[in-house]
This record gives sequence, structure tokens and C-alpha cells, in this order.
Amino acid sequence: MQPVKKVLLLGSGGLRISQAGEFDYSGSQAIKALKEENIEVILVNPNIATVQTDQHMADRVYLQPLNEATVTKIIEKEKPDAILLGFGGQTALNLGLRLEESGVLAEHHVTVLGSSVDTIRNAEDRDLFKNKLNEIGVKTAKSIAVTNAEDALNAAESIGYPIMMRAGFSLGGLGSGVVHSKKELEKRVSEVFSVAHQILIEENLIGWSEFEYEIVRDSAANALTICNMENFDPMGIHTGESIVVSPSQSLNNQEYHFLREIAIKVAHHFNIIGECNIQYAFNLETGEYRVIEINPRLSRSSALASKATGYPLAFIAAKLALGYKLYELKNSITKKTCAFFEPALDYIVVKIPRWDTHKLKKAERRIGTEMKSVGEVMAIGRSFPEALQKSIGMLNIGASCLSDYPHLIDQLENEIEYATDRRIFALYRYLLQGGTVEKANTLSNIDPWFLHHLHAMAQTELTIKNQQLTPELLLKAKRQGFSDKAIANLTNHDETTIRQQRISLNITPVVKQIDTLAGEFNAKTNYLYLTYHGDRHDIRPSQTPATLILGSGPYSIGSSVEFDWCGVTTAKTLKQLDERPIIINSNPETVSTDYDESDRLYFEQLTFERVQDIADFENHRGIIVAMGGQVANNLVNPLDKAGYSLLGTPAQSINQAENRELFSSLLNELTIDQPAWHAATSLNGAKAFAEDVGYPVLIRPSFVLSGAAMNVVFSEDEMEKYLKEASTVSPDHPVVLSQFIQEGKELEMDGVAMNGEIIIEAISEHIENAGVHSGDATIVLPPQKLYLETIRRTKKITRKIVKALNITGPFNIQFIAKNNQIQVIECNLRASRSFPFVSKVTNHNFIEIATKAIMGIRESGPFNTLDLDYVGVKSPQFSYSRLKGANPVPHVEMASTGEVACLGEDLNDAFFQSWQATEMSVPEKKIFLSIGGSRKPRLLEEITELHKLGWELYTTAGTHEFLLQNNIPSHCINKVSEGGEPNATTLIKKRKISLIINLPQGTRSSTSSQVTDGFRLRRLAIDHNIPLVTNLQGAQLILQCLAELHDKEVYAKSWQEFMNN
Repeated sequence: MQPVKKVLLLGSGGLRISQAGEFDYSGSQAIKALKEENIEVILVNPNIATVQTDQHMADRVYLQPLNEATVTKIIEKEKPDAILLGFGGQTALNLGLRLEESGVLAEHHVTVLGSSVDTIRNAEDRDLFKNKLNEIGVKTAKSIAVTNAEDALNAAESIGYPIMMRAGFSLGGLGSGVVHSKKELEKRVSEVFSVAHQILIEENLIGWSEFEYEIVRDSAANALTICNMENFDPMGIHTGESIVVSPSQSLNNQEYHFLREIAIKVAHHFNIIGECNIQYAFNLETGEYRVIEINPRLSRSSALASKATGYPLAFIAAKLALGYKLYELKNSITKKTCAFFEPALDYIVVKIPRWDTHKLKKAERRIGTEMKSVGEVMAIGRSFPEALQKSIGMLNIGASCLSDYPHLIDQLENEIEYATDRRIFALYRYLLQGGTVEKANTLSNIDPWFLHHLHAMAQTELTIKNQQLTPELLLKAKRQGFSDKAIANLTNHDETTIRQQRISLNITPVVKQIDTLAGEFNAKTNYLYLTYHGDRHDIRPSQTPATLILGSGPYSIGSSVEFDWCGVTTAKTLKQLDERPIIINSNPETVSTDYDESDRLYFEQLTFERVQDIADFENHRGIIVAMGGQVANNLVNPLDKAGYSLLGTPAQSINQAENRELFSSLLNELTIDQPAWHAATSLNGAKAFAEDVGYPVLIRPSFVLSGAAMNVVFSEDEMEKYLKEASTVSPDHPVVLSQFIQEGKELEMDGVAMNGEIIIEAISEHIENAGVHSGDATIVLPPQKLYLETIRRTKKITRKIVKALNITGPFNIQFIAKNNQIQVIECNLRASRSFPFVSKVTNHNFIEIATKAIMGIRESGPFNTLDLDYVGVKSPQFSYSRLKGANPVPHVEMASTGEVACLGEDLNDAFFQSWQATEMSVPEKKIFLSIGGSRKPRLLEEITELHKLGWELYTTAGTHEFLLQNNIPSHCINKVSEGGEPNATTLIKKRKISLIINLPQGTRSSTSSQVTDGFRLRRLAIDHNIPLVTNLQGAQLILQCLAELHDKEVYAKSWQEFMNN
């Protein structure tokens, strides 16, 4: 192989269900490995919130769509020697295959590093995969690969129902599922062929156990098993939806080595270079096995394996792709041994997914072979119960362990048999209420080994509840992972009393190191966890005072990679200031949980109990809470009351901004305008307020993130229905109602202050009018449609609030403007999800400036954030295709799972690129329009322009009549419910259209359970992978862009070029 001087690295784009922050981690590791070899790195990734898109990482970053046309332009311009496809998930893999098939890579002499394109194709193509394994006698599920509906039906008849259906070249089990009948298969096949060109019909192995092995292999055929993992949930639940345990617990030694040998044999036969993941179905009763799939790239499982073992898989895989041998590379943790070793674990790791399906009305909560979870946590303990209960407390769902899950679960046996996101809690309650392990096993097919442990934990809970809490019982409970809070609830004490009691009895956790070698060699590792199974610490407290940084926990709707970027940037800045950063976080997908990002890393819960344990052990100067989103912010009051030093904005100010009633009172004192509001403590009080200001009204409780339990109601009936649901959200705080400003324009001010004086600020505007959560809004910086007077007044209001709250550190204030009136909606005294966006668009790192301010250093300006020669647009990334039944219309409660952002010469250029970067494309000039009521005239100008340019228009009856009156012809199409042809259903299923604009009337609450024609149309669009626009302002802009830019040639321009201009 010729020496490589310049490498093109493909990222994974916006975070979505099945492809999340693990690819920021793996891509960042790859960049570090390449830069260490003095190789020039060109990164293509529109996910602006990632660490890998920072200016100190790759040599050049292209914040542009990951599509064939754009990446081809980048290749033509940059002329890389090689390309890496294994560090950007399925997005990078599939794009790389298309570039190879089209001849672009060969034409420009670009070599694929690591596993070859043939290897990738053999692993991803279901037919080739099966044939390849047959060559070496490795068993796969009986299956037939098909490329059309007729062959799929024939294959199912041949194998026999029920069958398992899988899509080729897909991620997170998209399109997969158990199919029980011909009728069901006909429906599913239509949807799946809209996202994949190949389907595998295979025998049903539901109920078998599922295991995974992570393999690394070099070009000299040296291969290792880095980690093996066992899924708590059996086959039928996607591994991304399952609780996962490492190392495996139910395999005996012979079975473990049998599957290990097959994994290595497969890696050799496929000629893997780098890393791969192999998944098995295994029948523990008969010893039969099937290889289910191979991922010839870094994956979610490999990120988990890296964090579980301390073995830096992505870093090593990148080195192996360059031609290194395993024995030539050092173990990054021990600094002594080489990388040619299999890690040994003297602890147990448990991963649990985090679901947010409850945030989307009508979304199906059942889990199965398609991924729905948004994030995950990983806990480390010295026993399965300890690690399991710790992981429960990491989820931030209101449960500190299995014992205190706050929600009612009806029909426990049904919940166990037909799994939902609550199955683990249903199992525990079932056993707590006298259910047997045998019946639980029959219902769930979960291995009895796990169920016996759950039963033992339930017995401990009953003992705590019914007997005196002796020192022996307290120690047993702590070793089984029971939280102080849960023990307090069971014994009718408060959490502080339990904590004081166990400390007086010397029942405290010890700090242990992850060293990859189970203590066999001395390791200088800073990768730590706490356990009650031990009597001495592996390390001493920090010699010099350290600074604790609270991370953001699992990715969820509302808390994503943006906050990880904030945490990592804070740690880097502290290091530059010769400070000692200590990170506490629980998310294995993050860069912040990489062993080399901080002086010490605690892979631990972000709970009051655990943060106290770490703060009490470490010699620290204070805790930074402003970078971890709402998870860290929620710990402000308890930590402050307990006497811990919080660095930055005072706790009293944070509480004043967080509590909507206190904040509204402050605005009144400062004579700052705000929407009329009322803190309701009764339904009658709420009704009286709504009658006074007029509907619609916005309802929200205090202390929420991403608008959880927030809604707009349009009538008294809706108000009554909604408040019955919302009253359980936050019983300690009044529900705040505010007047909802229709047609208002939303603005955001992100900034940094020190002692109540602003250091830097950036104002941005939302494309969508009020009613769309800021996390789901399309955001423009610098603003393009704001009057100078509006900007001036917004800055003046910001100064008053910052001074009154004496802010030191980051802040975000949201405004609404209408009819020359500017009102404040809310204020967050922490980093917001838009901080990476404003930092990279303006080329001023807001978090670096904020960290210095928190540490008492004022960065000197001036900072230009308004007068820029380009425009940045941030667009939301939704995962509606994964959430069957969810209504894909953004509203006041957040639904997006990630974001992308692009820079452009003007608004339309930046917006169109940003929209395309969310994997939207309009290949043909065919648009379907279904526009409600008064909104039709507001799109007339754009539709007229498209008609002149020859676009083909399809419309429902009302829109058709309106256009006809304006001399614009269109094809009139029957609504879904009307039947007959031509019908919207047929049009979508046969992919006769490339874009659907559906603008609902907007006069119904999002709590409405009514299934309308519009809902059916929107779900059809999502389920058949056709771009959908449901917002008026967004529709106006996208239609303008199609008219202006659809036929225009794409260009390549890096972030560095925009900044240098």
C-alpha cells in the first residue's frame, strides 16, 4: 500500500434512533489516530454539535450533506489518497458503496482503508452474507433474499409463518419484524422496499438467547475477541432495545469458546481489517446456534465494548486500517502492554436503553426487532444486581433503582409477555408480588439466571420493608444496588438519614479502576467506578484540587450530543488553564466518557447520592453544573443545600430562572414584557385564566426539559382533559399557564456573562412561528429577517436579566416578537443545545469563554456574531420512521432526536443544504399539496413559480379548486379515506411523488386522539420514506429553494474556508 497522506472520513450526520453519538466517539478516535501519523484529515459531517467537527480535530471540516453529489465534489476538490467508511455508521457505509459503484472512487484513485468494499458488500447483502458463511460451514438462519413483493410472499410460503423479515443495508433493524400472515407481509413489504432494495425472509428464532462478540483483526490475520456480550432479552428484541450484560453470564466455558472460535473464523473468511461485530442466536438447551449478522464497521455495540473493557476499539481499528499489526500498537491504558491481548474483566457491565416514546402522542410503546430507543446508559459493578440497579438510576426517568419506579403498570403478565419499554419494571413488580421465576421465564423467555437475581432483589426489598434495617441488611441492600432514596422510602425515613446512618456504620462505596487486565499488571488508569463490593480504594484522592464536571447522562429527546460537546470543551479548557477536570457521566456513546478527555473519569450515576460520594472522596475546588443540560441542573438545589461549592451562576439565581413562577415575578419587577401567565393550583383557576386571556393557552409545569408535559390547548374541554394528565408530572410545583401568541416570531439569545455583565452574545431567529419547540425549530444565524430595532431591544432586555440574576457562565434566553412587541418566554442559566451551533457559526467558542468566566477569567473581545458574510442554518433531525403511530407534526413538546447545520452564501443556500443534510431529497419534480384553510393563499407565490418551471402538482380537492381559481392546473387526488383512484395511498406507495406538503389547520391540541385524513397522509409519507413538510414557514422556504436551487450544481466549501473569508 502506498503511503497515505490525506484521508477522507465520512461521519454519520444527525443523531437519530439507531445511529447516535457512538459515531462521534468513533470518528473522534479515528481522527486522533490519523493525526498521530501526521495524516491530513478531511471530515464530511453536517452534525455541527459533535466533537469531531471542532476546528482542532480534522484539518478541514465540510458541514455539508452526506450525499453522493456533495461528497463527489469534495473528492474532486480535495483529492484524498484514501477514504474511511467504518466510522460513520450505516450512513457512511452505504454512501461509500454508492461512490464505489458509480466509479467515483476509482476515477479519483481513492483507496478504501480497512475492510474492503467486497467485505462490506458480503456482510451487508443478505444473500452474499449467507452464501459466504455456507462456504465455511457456519450456520445461518434458514432464509431467502428477495427484491420484490411477489418473491417475498413466495419465500414466506416456502419457509412457513411466522417468519422474520429483515432489510438489507439497514441500521437498527429498520424494516425488520416478525410477520404472522400473508396479509401482514403484503403491507410490511410495501413500506420496507421504500427504504431498502433487498429483504431477507428467514426462519423465526424468537426465544433463543442472543450473544455478541467484538472482533479486531489486522492485515496479517492476527485476530482477537475484545468483548463478548449477552442480551438479557432473547431474540425478538433488537440488541439496541435490549438490556445487555458483559461478560456473558449464562454461557459455560465450552460454549463461550465455541462461539469465540466461530467469530474469529468468520472474521478471517470475510477478511475483516479493523473491527467487526458478530451477533448470534443460541439455543441454550440444545447448543444450536445461528449467525444472525455481521457489522463490518464500528457500531453501537463496539462503543459499548470499548467503554466496558477500556480497550479503545475505534482508535485501534483506525491504526489497523493504515496497515499496522496488533502487536505493533500499545495498550493506551496500561502504557506497558501491547494491543495484541484480550481484555479481562473483574467486574460486570450492564447497558440499558433509554426510550422516549411516551413523549410522542400515539407512538407504539411495544419493543421488538426495530430500534426505538433514543439513547443508553452503562453501569459498572461487582455483581449483576449492583450493576443493573445502578443503570436504572442512570436513566433519568424518575427511578433511582428498580424499587421506586414512579408509574403504575397495569397487567404485569401482559407487559412481560409482550414487551414494552417498561418490561424490566414489570418483571420486578411481578416477582415482588409473589410471581414465580418459572412463570416469568415462560412468559418472557429470559434466562432464569437473570430472573433468579431479580427475585433475590425483590426478596431483599420485602425484608427491608418488613424488618429492622440492621447493618448487615443495609450492606446487603447496597451491594444489590438499592439507592439511599429507595431504602428511605421503604423504611419511612428521608434520604439524608439513610446516608448518615450508613456512613456512621462505615458502609461506603470504594473507588475501583478499569485497567483492561483485571489487575494483572499495574495500570496508570484514570477510568473509575464505585462499588460496595470491596474494602479499599484502588486510588487516592486527587493531590491538587480538581474541578468536577457533571455530564448529561443518556441521550434522550431534549438532551443529546450538544451537551457532550459542552462537557468535553469544558474539560479541554480547564486543562489549558492547568486545572484538573474530573468528569462524571454514564453514557457509553459519548466522547466525554473517553479515558483521555479528563484527568479522571467516573463512569457513574448523575444522582445526588453518587455525586456526593465522589465529591466527598475527591479533593475538589467546586462542581460545574452548567454544561450537563437539565440532568445536571436538577442537582443544583440539593447540592447547594448540602453545602457543596457550585462554580458559576449562584444556585439561588438558577432556581429563580428555572421556577416559572419566580421567573415571571422577576420579569414583572424588571418591567420586561411577557405573555400573560397564571400559576394554577386548581382546574377552576385555570379555566378562569383562559377565559380572561382567550384561547389558545400554553400549559406547562415547572422544571421540565424539551417541553415534557407541555401543550397548547384550544378549548375548555381540551384544558380539562390535559390537566388531568399533567397534574402528576410535578406535584411539588404549580402548573403555569400562559397566553399563547399565535403567529409570533421566536428569537434566541445565547451568551456568556461574568458577574452579571455580558462577555459575548449571539441572537438567532426561528424559521417556524411560535408553537414549535426550540429544539424542533429551524434556526438561522445571523438573523436574516429581523429589524435592527428588534435586535437592539432584545439586547437591552438581555442585559437587564443577566444583571438581575448575576449570571457567571452560559445562558440562553428565548423571546417572542409580534406587532412591534418583544416578550420573554424563558431563560436557562446553563449551556443550551444551540451552543455548538452558535460557537461554530461565529467562530467564537462560547463554552471555552464560559468555562474561563466560571474560573474567574474574563475573555476580552470584541466578538462579532452579527455581521457575518455567510449564513448558518440548524435543522432538526427526526426519527418518526422508527416510531410507528406517532403524528409527525412538530409542536410545543420536543420530538427531534438530533440536528444538523450547514453554512451557505445566503439563507436559501444554507437552508436547502441543511434540509438535505437530514437525508431529504427531491429527485423528481413532483409535489403533493394538501393545504388547510387560510394557509393556501400564503403559498400561492411559491406554487406559481414552481408551476412556471414545469413542476408537476398533485393536490387534494380543496387545494385543487384554489389553484384552479388562480389558473394553476394540478392533478386532483382522492384523500386516503375517500378510496377510489387516483388516491393518495396509491400515489405514495408507488412513489409517484417526491415531496409532500401537508399543512394541518393547527386548531387542535396535540393531545387529540382523533385519526384524521391528514394524519393518515403524514404517516404514509413517513412510512414510505417520502420527504414531508408540515409547517407553513418551512413550506414557503423549501418551495422557494426548489425553484431557485433544485437544478443548480452543488459545490464544496469547508468550514475553514467560510471562516477565512
